[in-house]
Amino acid sequence: MTAKRPRNAGLYGLMLAGLLALVPALQAADIQSVRVWRAPDNTRLVFDLSGPVQHTLFSLSAPERVVIDVPASSFKAAVNQLELKDTPIQSVRAAMHTATDLRVVLDLSAAVNAKSFTLPPNQQYGHRLVVDLYDMQAGAVSQVSAPNVTPTPAPTAAPVPAPQPSSAPKVPGKLTPLPSRGSRNVIIAIDAGHGGEDPGALGPNGLREKHVVLEISKELQRQINATKGFRAELTRTGDYFIALRRRTEIARAKGADMFVSIHADAALRKSAYGASVFALSNSGATSETARWLADKENQSDLIGGVGGINLDEHDKMLRGVLLDMSMNASMSSSLDVGQKVLNNMGRITRLHKQRVEQAGFMVLKSPDIPSILVETGFISNPGESARLATKAHQQALAKAVSAGLREYFHNHPPVGTYLAQQKDSGKLPQGPRQHIVSRGDTLALIATRYQVPLTRLRQANNLSTDVIKVGQTLAIPVN
Repeated sequence: MTAKRPRNAGLYGLMLAGLLALVPALQAADIQSVRVWRAPDNTRLVFDLSGPVQHTLFSLSAPERVVIDVPASSFKAAVNQLELKDTPIQSVRAAMHTATDLRVVLDLSAAVNAKSFTLPPNQQYGHRLVVDLYDMQAGAVSQVSAPNVTPTPAPTAAPVPAPQPSSAPKVPGKLTPLPSRGSRNVIIAIDAGHGGEDPGALGPNGLREKHVVLEISKELQRQINATKGFRAELTRTGDYFIALRRRTEIARAKGADMFVSIHADAALRKSAYGASVFALSNSGATSETARWLADKENQSDLIGGVGGINLDEHDKMLRGVLLDMSMNASMSSSLDVGQKVLNNMGRITRLHKQRVEQAGFMVLKSPDIPSILVETGFISNPGESARLATKAHQQALAKAVSAGLREYFHNHPPVGTYLAQQKDSGKLPQGPRQHIVSRGDTLALIATRYQVPLTRLRQANNLSTDVIKVGQTLAIPVN
């Protein structure tokens, strides 16, 4: 007796065969090229892919190696011209591990802490597999363990590289409280935006924001270091990527009194023009306060290490009040120095806005360090892009920012600095001081901040009442 064949069995079989044939096609991808970026404490490899992939990564020792397995893929990249100097990588080799699966091996000169992730396409690159190798001597903990399968995320329009993992080497955040007397330099942390795999905004003729802002930052450092009483430190000294929070960690570890992030803007309209200065917004500060409160380890470092207040000694509500006070003071100082920088920039270039703008930029969210973000111009504007690429304009921009910083610190020298010593002895020239009224300001608060009597502040501005308006410029009398 012959078994009866199920109805539509042939159709189901064809559909199943079609699906099985389709699966490898969806997963198949080529590694088309490889790029290497070296940072002070890590090395980043970027594998450019023809499509999304899954992969596994694990480490081997004796000798030290990192292994990346990529199913249903092939290796078409040329690696003999890779610049591996000053990296732990001795060679990159690839071969088929099975009939369909690719294995890439990184031969190393020393043990590393390896992490990997994938990135979807953006305006400049396609799918990418990123491998970060963190130097073990920088304090990373080895995590040689079972392979970790990392699927490719769904493609999105976001071009921002993934943040560095939390197990990456961290710069110590605890600083010794400053002495009441001394002659140390005022320390300015200069942060050149973007870098490495993150090019930032793109201008005409291939001009990249990451290169322009690094040149401006280096020039600003040179000018600041030529001024007695100041020292400038760069968070990024070359073409490599640094996570946003890592940038403020570096500034804090260097004992920065001010954080200045340098960028070049872009807009859909090529006619958009002008330089801008940003400080942190109130909404950004509010969410950041909540984040810091949740991070118990950082509370003591941020406030206790700088101001001598140990948050561990206070209850949760008081910790919140103290941290909020620190954030508000930092924002107030940021608005003040930002306006001085903007005023000086207005003398050498067109401005996008006449006053400091506020937004929730991640690099500005530091409760203990006044921070500003300087947009030097619109790199998407052909005219401004051409100027930003010239040494003369880069030097002029750096000079304007430097002048604004000097003006601020001559009026508000930190305790224990050479500038404070000079001011106390009457040797520091005092120029005219101004304050741009922002939301939340009152005349009494401004008088307290600048340490001048309220009556003198009224007289200097011909005020009959204490009513002031947002955007109003107030003259601050010499105390």
